Amino acid sequence: MQTDYKLISRIMAKKNIGADLEIRGWLRTKRESKGISFLNINDGSSLAGIQVVADSARLENYQSLVPVLTTGCSLRVRGELVKSPAKGQEVELLAAEIEIYGPAPAESYPLQKKRHSFEFLRGIAHLRPRTNTLGAMTRIRSNLARTIHDFFHRHNFYQIHTPIITTSDCEGAGEMFNVTSLDLARLAEQDDQLDFRRDFFGCPASLTVSGQLEAEAYALALGRVYTFGPTFRAENSHTSRHLAEFWMLEPEMAFFDLADDMNLAENLLKFLITEVLEQSREDFNFFSRFVDKSLPARLQAVRENNFVRISYSEAVDLLRKSGRNFQYPVKWGTDLQAEHERFLAEDYCQGPVIVFDYPKAIKPFYMRLNDDGRTVAAMDVLLPGIGEIIGGSQREERFAPLLARMEESQLDIKNYDWYLDLRRYGTVPHAGFGLGFERLVQFVTGLANIRDVIPFPRVPGNAVG
Repeated sequence: MQTDYKLISRIMAKKNIGADLEIRGWLRTKRESKGISFLNINDGSSLAGIQVVADSARLENYQSLVPVLTTGCSLRVRGELVKSPAKGQEVELLAAEIEIYGPAPAESYPLQKKRHSFEFLRGIAHLRPRTNTLGAMTRIRSNLARTIHDFFHRHNFYQIHTPIITTSDCEGAGEMFNVTSLDLARLAEQDDQLDFRRDFFGCPASLTVSGQLEAEAYALALGRVYTFGPTFRAENSHTSRHLAEFWMLEPEMAFFDLADDMNLAENLLKFLITEVLEQSREDFNFFSRFVDKSLPARLQAVRENNFVRISYSEAVDLLRKSGRNFQYPVKWGTDLQAEHERFLAEDYCQGPVIVFDYPKAIKPFYMRLNDDGRTVAAMDVLLPGIGEIIGGSQREERFAPLLARMEESQLDIKNYDWYLDLRRYGTVPHAGFGLGFERLVQFVTGLANIRDVIPFPRVPGNAVG
């Protein structure tokens, strides 16, 4: 691989006037004036590109080159970095050589110098990362992913890779994508019965909705672990909050209770927000300026303030006494809806809030039963503008209560016998949570639709690109 060219982000940071440099990237805009062309070239390493000055007096191929330079074409440019006389930029590259790697015919290239709607860009998911918005989002997303690993490394966690294919429905909602190697077309033609004994795994299998159960096994051996990867949910939802394929961060900690769980979640979010504010400043400022002007205040509130903590019962009372006409009625025993979560975070607490001790009937089987017999040691972290971003709990470490909850949930116990073994042999109190990574990216960018914070969104009716 050739490495003699420089990233534009590094050039703009150092501004080494007089240096002979080579860059490679894509043409954003071209402006011509009296035998000189001004080319804005971006290589994806930063929001801003660099202005290249192509002078007919210096370039032998100027007359044949400039007419075919169109938005989107890829170029190699070598030249001298000089001070720029123009306003709004300190330096520019005075071209000595320009080579076209690949053209982008103007009559068919869909990205031009104008604003495109997010809906339009979702239809060309393979080209939309070349836009300012998607490029900035991707750099922030990458920085957040790296920071997640930094945080857990500093806190003595071990990363594990949990299976993508599973036989367990962790959430118990039944919204799972089946995995099979059977010839379904042949079975349909023959009107045959599905015999999973003939399938690849010899039993029904699905794509995972969570790596939590497997992570628990390793937490009960290594103490602190986390898994970070794609999860899948066959929920037929077309809202701006849901994806069929999304990324989850799931730490699991032995010897942690619910209070420890909440503390870790709060510290993690503050660490991640601080990193964005300090290390992704250029891209963050872009979103603050063009997408959501309230972003700086919202993120500062997360970083600087203690999270408010209220029980589910207290939250229900607050919602009922709020005087708000909610679309979904509020009563004890029902799950909080997005409108309820946002009221608590945006109006009542005016900042991040953690709701804990939910009714057991609306939570999965693995959450620890409280002494009152009707609530579990669960918690949700709610953020302004986004609602729930983290859901977690202290896990049920006692064999008998766990088995009873599994039977109440009508689970096939033999499929979870390995999970019960974790309670038979050396069980300890432990806890964990799941953070929806795309919702985190939404929160720090202000982007309203979750489909715009993942490279290739998978939603009902669309798996292209």
